[in-house]
Amino acid sequence: MRQFKDWLQTQGRDNRFCLLVFADPDALASAMALRRFLRGRVELVDIRHINDVTRPDNLAMMRYLRIPAKKWEESMAGDYTHFALLDSQPVHHQALKALKYSLVIDHHPAEDFSEYLEPDAFCTLPKNIGATSTIMTKLMKSMKVRPGPLLATALLYGIRTDTAAFERSGGQEDLIAYHWLFKFANAGLLRRICRSEYLRAWLPLFSRAFRSLKDCRANGAHASLNDVSNADLLVCIADFFTRVHGLRWIAVSGVVEKKVIVIFRGDGTIDMGLMASERFGSLGQGGGHRTLARAEFPLSAIPQNIRPSDFVHQRLQKKP
Repeated sequence: MRQFKDWLQTQGRDNRFCLLVFADPDALASAMALRRFLRGRVELVDIRHINDVTRPDNLAMMRYLRIPAKKWEESMAGDYTHFALLDSQPVHHQALKALKYSLVIDHHPAEDFSEYLEPDAFCTLPKNIGATSTIMTKLMKSMKVRPGPLLATALLYGIRTDTAAFERSGGQEDLIAYHWLFKFANAGLLRRICRSEYLRAWLPLFSRAFRSLKDCRANGAHASLNDVSNADLLVCIADFFTRVHGLRWIAVSGVVEKKVIVIFRGDGTIDMGLMASERFGSLGQGGGHRTLARAEFPLSAIPQNIRPSDFVHQRLQKKP
């Protein structure tokens, strides 16, 4: 933690920082925390997200916790002197590779991105941490920085979502951070954000998913939504099906801009990341964790006489 403090003290008043994230609760909360460290030390600190924010819980988080995050555009690069990356690494997205970074903080497995760093950059990618929000909380504790209610609530929610309330991942460090933050967080705001999972306009999609539901091997199921506007809809519906008793795993598929996307969720008895890779990796991309995964491939990979929903179901039924 001393290394971060030393890096922080080198930041001058004329620095203009852009904190880049692929917006989700953990990334947004971590950016808020870094903004708290940098404000007052540098001229400008902006939070920019490279993805469109469409999930209602993310929108609720930004609204209730007053997170000033705006969409990133490549034309903005000249507005800043320094860039920081939270909850991701430069090699994770094409848009991130166009920049050099002064700071990278992430909890995902480390990859080689040294070519995207400035000479005196600070990087920390600790192992066995369930959320980047946990790393930022540890930095706050070590530097005796007390978070305000909005920041504490954001970090608390970041840990909660990335660990799935400690059902999917997370360890002792995450638990310690969670308990420490709870003293400062606003429980009422946290409940409001947690309950903002669905938009009313999405309800017909749930009906479509229920009607399309088909059983799969090993107590699994597949639901197809056909054409949808974005993959977040598939994620929300897949998460919903994890609450169905006796259903060990679920795959929810749809077509987004001529690309077939399949979202996997499971209880851990079957490796979802392995299933996504084995069934669809040869067609495009597929992989993830044991309990959640994703596959995507071009619509053109499906023979013209087969519907996307049938094609996905057939591959799901194949034995490993």
